[in-house]
Amino acid sequence: MTRPPSAPVLSLFALVGTLLAPAVHAQAPAVTTEVVARGLHNPWAVAFIGEGRMLVTERPGRMRVIGADGRVGEPIQGVPDVDAVGQGGLLDLVTDRDFARNRTVHFCYAEPGAMGMRNSTALASARLAPDARSLENVKVIFSQKPKVSSRLHFGCRIAQSEDGSLFLALGDRFQRMADAQTLDNHHGKVVRVRPDGRAHPDNPFVGRAGALPEIWSLGHRNVQGAAIGPDGRLWTIEHGPQGGDELNRTDAGKNYGWPVITYGENYGGGQIGEGLTSKEGLEQPLLYWKPSIAPSGMAFVKGGPYGKDWQGNLLVGSLKFQYLVRLVMDGDRVVREEKLLPQLAQRVRDVRQGPDGFIYLLTDDRDGQLLRLKPGS
Repeated sequence: MTRPPSAPVLSLFALVGTLLAPAVHAQAPAVTTEVVARGLHNPWAVAFIGEGRMLVTERPGRMRVIGADGRVGEPIQGVPDVDAVGQGGLLDLVTDRDFARNRTVHFCYAEPGAMGMRNSTALASARLAPDARSLENVKVIFSQKPKVSSRLHFGCRIAQSEDGSLFLALGDRFQRMADAQTLDNHHGKVVRVRPDGRAHPDNPFVGRAGALPEIWSLGHRNVQGAAIGPDGRLWTIEHGPQGGDELNRTDAGKNYGWPVITYGENYGGGQIGEGLTSKEGLEQPLLYWKPSIAPSGMAFVKGGPYGKDWQGNLLVGSLKFQYLVRLVMDGDRVVREEKLLPQLAQRVRDVRQGPDGFIYLLTDDRDGQLLRLKPGS
């Protein structure tokens, strides 16, 4: 594989030498899972609302509270209508950094257009009622432009920065992949908005003629994980086309290449465009997977019961191979990759660390589960 000398990048194969070399970090303890809740219909995201309770989205358009005892509540009221077609529906969810005071939640979903003919990804904020049975003051603060007729590549991962602003990762909508390279639309972009939906004044393209002011970065395909790293910066993972899934540290104004460069190929074979894996001015991923693992959900480990060798590690779910990936990090460099839970046999959709320090996983199925990761002895 091409590895431009000016921008080091690791693939799954490139990591083999590291994996076979003497370990820089001690071997991780064995981990297992325990079921917290089951019977969830294609759950997509989990957030923590205090007293051991969790809020979970289900792709068909429902949001439920899971009690500290694992009981799954009835659908809460006030969720907007969603376009639950293909990969669309009710998707990511985060609690506001100041949730304990304002009870605000932020969520994104496939928003239907007029007559249900088109859709796009929307970001909404609401207040969770004190009894957690409904959403109040629901407000759509951002809607991807333009809406198109598509069942694919909604993106829809949210991360909130320390200043309260919201990053929203957006897919290229599949057939509109060329849009990822232009600034007059939101396809294949990461955007950053204030909590009220206004474009952040420090966004890199504010004031540029023909550019939408919400855009933070461009050249993305279908981002399925987003998190603020220990460095305070945005990190994302995205799906490649039949190979070329990427891990990126996603910085302001940078172009991550899709579809001009990629380590993937067309479904069924054949190169994409000119078949380039690098080009001047386009960013290289920190890591790419070939074959694709279909990464979804990501969390940096901060504290918790998993031992010092896990601190600062990045955990990523795999939909395709149905396991959990542990990436040992040294700053922005991946030094080792480990496959956890190889016998899980469930698609991992979301990965979050709870306030209790434990890692929680959501499995994507019509009878999906919420799992807690237990450290081994």
